[in-house]
Amino acid sequence: MSSDPVAECPSRCDLLVVGGGVNGAGIARDAAGRGLSVVLCEKDDLAAHTSSSSTKLVHGGLRYLEHYEFALVRKALIEREVLLRSAPHIMWPLRFVMPHEPSMRPAWLMRLGVLLYDHLARREVLPGSESIDLARHPAGAPLKTGFSRAFAYSDGWVDDARLVVLCAVDAAARGATVLTRTRCADARRTPEGWQVTLQPEHGAARELHARAIVNAAGPWAEQFLRGNAHRPGRQSLRLIKGSHLVVRRLYDHPMAYIFQNADRRIVFAIPYEEHFTLIGTTDVEHHGDPGKAQASEEEIAYLCSLVNHYFRAPISPADVVWSYAGVRPLLDDASGDPAAVTRDYSLELDSAGPPLLTVWGGKITTFRKLAEEAVDQLAGALGGAGPAWTARAPLPGGDLPVPPALRRRPDRAFERFRDDLVRARPWLPQALATRLARAYGTRVERILGDARTLTDLGEQIAPGFFDAEARYLMREEWALNADDMLWRRSKLALHLSPQERADVVDWVERHLAAQPATAH
Repeated sequence: MSSDPVAECPSRCDLLVVGGGVNGAGIARDAAGRGLSVVLCEKDDLAAHTSSSSTKLVHGGLRYLEHYEFALVRKALIEREVLLRSAPHIMWPLRFVMPHEPSMRPAWLMRLGVLLYDHLARREVLPGSESIDLARHPAGAPLKTGFSRAFAYSDGWVDDARLVVLCAVDAAARGATVLTRTRCADARRTPEGWQVTLQPEHGAARELHARAIVNAAGPWAEQFLRGNAHRPGRQSLRLIKGSHLVVRRLYDHPMAYIFQNADRRIVFAIPYEEHFTLIGTTDVEHHGDPGKAQASEEEIAYLCSLVNHYFRAPISPADVVWSYAGVRPLLDDASGDPAAVTRDYSLELDSAGPPLLTVWGGKITTFRKLAEEAVDQLAGALGGAGPAWTARAPLPGGDLPVPPALRRRPDRAFERFRDDLVRARPWLPQALATRLARAYGTRVERILGDARTLTDLGEQIAPGFFDAEARYLMREEWALNADDMLWRRSKLALHLSPQERADVVDWVERHLAAQPATAH
């Protein structure tokens, strides 16, 4: 590897994927696994924007039933179980509690909704719904006394940014070239294919010939299509900002809440990073640069006010330890209410010459299916592509060595794997062993190697963060700076002081000075 990854990029490929979010990384992985030569380029870091700024749920979308999006919900529910099996280290089941607010929806309607949610698709991993008495159930303890009844159901949780990185890792392992901090500056159709100019953040531009292009630029998809690829589009995007807050832990049990508001929106309160609660999201039209989206004062106040309607202990904007916002690129379906805009996706294939496939919309839960359908559409034109393969393939680190009896319970499979790691490496503090098992699964051995003590992991750069892990992230996961490591490859930044974060910045600068970072 070199400090100029574009210099190592092949001059020709079957498929160029533009965009390193979950859809782009998923498509690159699928295509590389079918034997196509693939280049993925991302103008920033992997998952730098929308794909690391979600509510981090693997779910069918209970609230979409109100908008009669039964097909979308069913498709997502089917994928929910596929994903939970594929990566039990970064995804796991989560129980949701929905308190009944009599002034908003009748109890019978809510019960009917969760029953329908139970039965729209076959479940093997997750338990069904139930009605609970909040006076007797642990979920009632943090809530105000006015709430007596609730409905509980199951969905899944995902470390969204790590999902993207693992798809890119798998794509690279199958032969793809992954280029971060490299934008597709220009793409022009020729009779033989696409002539593309790749421009890295630092260094000279390089020309690439691609037989086909996938435009998976997310919020920038429309801009790329018309500006960089010089093509008209038949559809357009509606950019909807969703903001989230992180506060100190508001309750002790492991369940999440789904709260209804008078404006008919819903907000989640979710256990997060052990010591915190994640609150979100909003649905606000966004008209600026998607890369600069931030939670506004109004959104922060809105989210605080909504959870204060339900929780005994109030919060205020002063309690927010971190906030983030992501811009969701949704299909413009002319809906007046941003919350009602469809979360489904559309694949637009321009085959008037060498193929150009544009991804419109989508959500994390359906990314794998979207990728499969995208490569299916391109396979005929490109030729030589193998069959679809990802439905039963684990993501990197997800191949946990567990007995067959646990394969239908990925959450228990992970617990078994973590416990085995603790027994095999008794010198690892349990909290560190759990974090490493969660982040890397079976790939944790690439970090730990033949280490027999903490000292063997090298310098402790910050509490619980050692030289061996940082070098792994730079060597195998395209991390180039402290933000890549502390906010996307992990959420360690939440647990570190400003000085401890600065120590990581110093380590990166020293490392780069001594040995220039490289990429796959």
